[in-house]
Amino acid sequence: MAACKFVEEYPVDKTGLLLIGTIGVGKTHLAVGIIKELILSKGIACLFYDYRELLKQIQNSYNDTVKTTELDVLRPVFETEVLALDELGAVKPTDWVWDTVSLILNTRYNDNRTTIITTNYPNLAERQRLGNVSSRSSEAAKYAAERETLGDRIGDRMRSRLHEMCRIVTMEGTDFRQQVKSASFR
Repeated sequence: MAACKFVEEYPVDKTGLLLIGTIGVGKTHLAVGIIKELILSKGIACLFYDYRELLKQIQNSYNDTVKTTELDVLRPVFETEVLALDELGAVKPTDWVWDTVSLILNTRYNDNRTTIITTNYPNLAERQRLGNVSSRSSEAAKYAAERETLGDRIGDRMRSRLHEMCRIVTMEGTDFRQQVKSASFR
């Protein structure tokens, strides 16, 4: 419903979406559906990037034999009206990763560009909520308390910035790929 409303109302306030959920609940599918509908029905310029692939392309631009610069890779990421950035936080955080994420998100924020982000990592508030639910088993509470958060992966400053840039949509469910794979082996 949030995705349909987002497309219908676009561009109300240039607010993006942060789709949070476990593996296989349909975050990427939903993000692709949103940008596809924005392109087809509204003619909006959109770009989809897997976070890991984007970082690899940026790193590759530092190779002297490659005729691409970092700015060549980043210019479309900065300038597209809507960017879908899939699997944010999937790369082990280093100072370079944090600096690169900060550059991308801050540039898009400062230019009032819409960003749709998917991540498997809960934000801090979710971890606290999951760990404090008394009806959960002690094992589930321990898992929730120990699980890395989005702030752990991209830095709390950038996580906070995402709260300002995006409506947060938490997706729950079982891993669709496991269900389909299990069903296909009868």
